[in-house]
Amino acid sequence: MSNRLFQGVIHQMRDAIDRTIGVIDETSVIIACSELGRIGEVKNDSITADVLASPAAFVINGYTYKSFGSRPRPEYAVFVSGSDPEAGRYATLLAVSLSSIKQYYDEKYDRSNFIKNVILDNILPGDIYLKARELRFNTDVSRVCMLIKITNKSDISAYDVVQNLFPDKSKDFIININESDIALVKEIRTGIEPKDLDKLAGSIVDTLSSEFYTHCVVGIGTIVTGIKDLARSFKEAQVALEVGKVFDTERPIVSYDNLGIARLIYQLPTTLCEMFLKEVFKRGSIESLDHETLFTIQRFFENNLNVSETSRKLFVHRNTLVYRLEKIKKITGLDLREFEDAIVFKVALMVKKYLSSNPVKF
Repeated sequence: MSNRLFQGVIHQMRDAIDRTIGVIDETSVIIACSELGRIGEVKNDSITADVLASPAAFVINGYTYKSFGSRPRPEYAVFVSGSDPEAGRYATLLAVSLSSIKQYYDEKYDRSNFIKNVILDNILPGDIYLKARELRFNTDVSRVCMLIKITNKSDISAYDVVQNLFPDKSKDFIININESDIALVKEIRTGIEPKDLDKLAGSIVDTLSSEFYTHCVVGIGTIVTGIKDLARSFKEAQVALEVGKVFDTERPIVSYDNLGIARLIYQLPTTLCEMFLKEVFKRGSIESLDHETLFTIQRFFENNLNVSETSRKLFVHRNTLVYRLEKIKKITGLDLREFEDAIVFKVALMVKKYLSSNPVKF
């Protein structure tokens, strides 16, 4: 990629500098040149590694050279035809320009690849801090991973849209995971509240939906300090989306911190869940409850076990609701007006939903 980068700059400068200009690598191969036919040539000008390491411009066989690069020893050198002072100035100017461009490019793209490898666990733990130090990556700030899953096909590039929403490439990283998933690794200031993360995720959902007719769901991991824990935050965002799909299909934003008991159920073995359902519904199976009864139970839970409020929301007489609750008690042995029984029934419903979903574990 550096070769194409250098050639682009050389191509733009060839008219301003009326001389042959180009770039060689540490093996003296021409990788960019104003004369396209010379690319790939080997410059036989006795340019040794020690000569290339010289901090000053040097002249060999009628060409002026100036080394540059980001490693401890320069890995590239600019060459300009001529041995006069003007050639030296051109070489120095080109070396400074190409060095700055390469540094910017490396930091932008190498950092993104580095973060991608970290969150996907594709880098050894011992190499993380070495690479971070090499890239001058700040490892002490707090960050959070969000996973944006596109749920409908669109001609719009959601990746480009999200990139435009977070233009600070030194702090925020947008990474393509696959065709439908985009990861956002966001730097977080001290003292930020979970509700602020929900608002941030909401802005992503709203922008994609209202302006580009692209629907998505967003999973939010926990805030972590230290680069090594970014992989955990990313996995939590994955789990948040998976658990949200199982237990709450209507919410576009699911935070790992707010999964509550659903997260616990999701981590249980299915055999244990099946045993729990059999123990709870000894008298009658949950399948024996019709759709209307299950809808009543759901509304009863949503209204905090308040009979009067639930009957009002269902537009039924209070006695009708009491009759339905008695019917449930007769079938299952659980009185939903009793707090302990209500908890057991609520958990049982979630376990049943979990078993019906055949979830994929991470």
